[in-house]
Amino acid sequence: MEQKEKKDYQEFKKDLLQIALPVTFQCLLQSSFSVVDQIMTGQLGSVSIAAIGLSGKFISLLTVMIQAISAVAGIIIAQAIGKNNYKEAGKGLYSNLFLALILAFAFFITSVIFPQNIMSMYSTDEATIRVAASYLRIYAFSFFPMTLSSLLSAYLRCVGAAKIPLYSGIATAIFNTVLNYLLIFGKFGFPKLEVEGAAWASMTAQFAGLVIFAFYFLIRRNTQHLPFSIYMEKTAIKNYLFILCPMLICEFLWVLGENVYGYIYGHMGTKDCAAMTLINPIVSLMIGALSGVSQAAGIMIGKLLGAGEEEKAYITGKKLIKTGLIGSLILSALLLILNPLYVRIFEVEEDVRMMTKMILIVFAIISPVKVQNMIIGGGILRSGGKTRYVMVIDIIGTWLFGVPMGFLAAFVFNLPIAGVYFALSLEELIRLGISIKVFRKKGWMQQL
Repeated sequence: MEQKEKKDYQEFKKDLLQIALPVTFQCLLQSSFSVVDQIMTGQLGSVSIAAIGLSGKFISLLTVMIQAISAVAGIIIAQAIGKNNYKEAGKGLYSNLFLALILAFAFFITSVIFPQNIMSMYSTDEATIRVAASYLRIYAFSFFPMTLSSLLSAYLRCVGAAKIPLYSGIATAIFNTVLNYLLIFGKFGFPKLEVEGAAWASMTAQFAGLVIFAFYFLIRRNTQHLPFSIYMEKTAIKNYLFILCPMLICEFLWVLGENVYGYIYGHMGTKDCAAMTLINPIVSLMIGALSGVSQAAGIMIGKLLGAGEEEKAYITGKKLIKTGLIGSLILSALLLILNPLYVRIFEVEEDVRMMTKMILIVFAIISPVKVQNMIIGGGILRSGGKTRYVMVIDIIGTWLFGVPMGFLAAFVFNLPIAGVYFALSLEELIRLGISIKVFRKKGWMQQL
């Protein structure tokens, strides 16, 4: 028995490192470069910072839905590979890719034709709306490479090629940072485009990253004989929709809630909104550092469920939860120590710096809970395909608790921005309590 436990632990560690480390490095590199980007745009003033933050809220509607479709693709592919069925894996990839591109096209048309109308929903400040609309119209062209990269990344990670998304992420981040410097400030003969320069840089970098993805994917596709097909039988379509629909509803309602939070911040004032935008790189850095554990959870447990090893899947889930908790506590401690240094690098008003500092303290407190939700809800519970569990949990957390608390804190009790952020972030505790109960009951385990 002891020998078996030792073997299982070694296998767990190997799988975790093989999947989680490349994803973590990719997210950390992208987040570190986004800190540099934020520093660059942070030199343009509060209006520009707020504009990029608000346009990012709308962009996140598409991003999160594409990630949801990618997650569904990952569930199908992981379980298919667990059964050594590459024909089913191919269907899982291409059918989801087709759906994601349709969604990206719809967002692209809306963003190019109606950017001013969209941004007016987030703010009443005319200058902020104008700058945000110009950023969104250009950035919309990146929706297509972002969509393709996300789906290809899901497939490559499932087949053990997690390093390829890492390489693409490194290239994209470097390219984006260099172009940001050239186009925002007009260096080395390039035009000085400021906020629009940031949009052009992001869009161009996304296309560059896609080239790397496509190259490696075609090699993998040929060696593993991945058939091209989006045809599904009626039973397969029913099962697919049973997984996809709750996931899409869940992610859409969650990100819609995040957009409501953006509405709250935007209507509290431009400085408050700027402070919330300044924390984004740090949030991405900390969450990105442990997102590899969440992605690994979905793939590792999905393969175990596909192979019919339910008890091993449950034990692996507990190990992943423990790993995430330890990592998040360490990162929160580091953030509390380094917080004062971070806020000093931006050319913004002193009161904006102070607001940012207080918000980061709140985030450091709530971060371990957020990471646990990411691993359990975003990785473990979804791996069995019963995505409706996560949908219900997110609806309860965001719409029955987070959104009402945000409005009350901001517009009834008139709390400062850090107080509002803390009040609505308490939704994470509600989610965690329900998620742990669902995890322990094991009803989420299912072989597709």
